[in-house]
Amino acid sequence: MKRVTAVLAAAALALTACSAGGPEQREPGTSQPNPAPGGQGPGVTASSPYPFGTVQQKAPAIANGQVPVVKRITTDKPYVFLTMDDGAVQDPDALKLMEQNGTHPVLFLNQKYVKGHEAYFKQILDATGATLGDHTVDHPNLKGKPLEFQRKEICDDADDFQKSLGVRPSLFRPPFGNYDQNTLRAAAECGMRVAVLWTAAVNDGHVQFQAGDKLKPGDIVLMHFRKTFKEDYTAFVEQAKKDGLTPVPLADFLG
Repeated sequence: MKRVTAVLAAAALALTACSAGGPEQREPGTSQPNPAPGGQGPGVTASSPYPFGTVQQKAPAIANGQVPVVKRITTDKPYVFLTMDDGAVQDPDALKLMEQNGTHPVLFLNQKYVKGHEAYFKQILDATGATLGDHTVDHPNLKGKPLEFQRKEICDDADDFQKSLGVRPSLFRPPFGNYDQNTLRAAAECGMRVAVLWTAAVNDGHVQFQAGDKLKPGDIVLMHFRKTFKEDYTAFVEQAKKDGLTPVPLADFLG
């Protein structure tokens, strides 16, 4: 029965995806700085366990022309990582919630949702220490698609964000968590450094785990810009606190 429950939990996490690894400076243009809350730039605040915006770990290197896939971060520190996908619903309280809690998420956004709402997302990026990620233009299932199709979806998303938001993302998340060798190759050709998956998800105000009943150090958590944004965000913050974990910038561990 336990085995069946574990399998069902893993399946539920997969289905929730986008449905409606010493401090260094990063190379210019390869990734976005992660300022502390309030957009003050790298530095320790009262609640910062290290200077945010400095590389703590590095992602595996690109090999054979393909970006590596990272599902969780290997760490003995009590850190957890929040990611937010799509951008479909622009909750007016998202900025305030992130400023109050300092979760430093990665926003894996789709151009189709950002278009017309650039000011909303730019304000979040500038003020909260969030990182911009690439999630394709139109959110298709990339697996099995031709290389050129995948490259256009990924590259065009990054190109548009560079123009409209002033930042070119270097972290990539495949829609639905589905990918193949062409996806990893296309991501590398578009300037991505890593493909990021997840180990836990938040839906309808509840944190769902792939294993066990709590968040663990190194977990990458998925949530979305949805109508339930407040409930989902609050559920993550409360669960992280309950499990003794501090949300920190994922980009600092994928330098």
